Amino acid sequence: MVDMLVRLYDLPEGGGLRAELASRGITIRPCRPYEAHIVATWVGENFSHRWVSEFNIAMAHQPCGCFIATQESRVLGFACVDTTARGYIGPMGVQEDARGTGLGKALLITALEQMRHLGYAYAVIGGVGPCDFYRRTVGAIEIPGSTPGIYADILPEKN
Repeated sequence: MVDMLVRLYDLPEGGGLRAELASRGITIRPCRPYEAHIVATWVGENFSHRWVSEFNIAMAHQPCGCFIATQESRVLGFACVDTTARGYIGPMGVQEDARGTGLGKALLITALEQMRHLGYAYAVIGGVGPCDFYRRTVGAIEIPGSTPGIYADILPEKN
């Protein structure tokens, strides 16, 4: 899977997206330390244990490097920054029954805004699956020769 590059100085506005979601009772916010174990369990159940490892790194940052989408005290999605490597965004994901609602876009832009706020000019999206989503949403471009990139020699998970 290819890596992609995003220009953080040219992001779409995220405030309107978050306001529209808020009108539907959905909040985009940083994950709080006292609920990290709940979100880690949710990430492991809905995505992968590798992503739990990266989530844990994001939670160790100050400020927090993980944003979550919630509705009625239920986690719907997450996006992490500076996990696999500095300047990387991801992992990120939205619960299957909440996809297509704009949550992924709002989480992505919110996390990228945080990176811009921290002083980054560019962000790398590592090991991208849905390239078209990132192209459309934030103008991401593929990085030539980035497969497997940083994800070479990954240890296998035990079943």
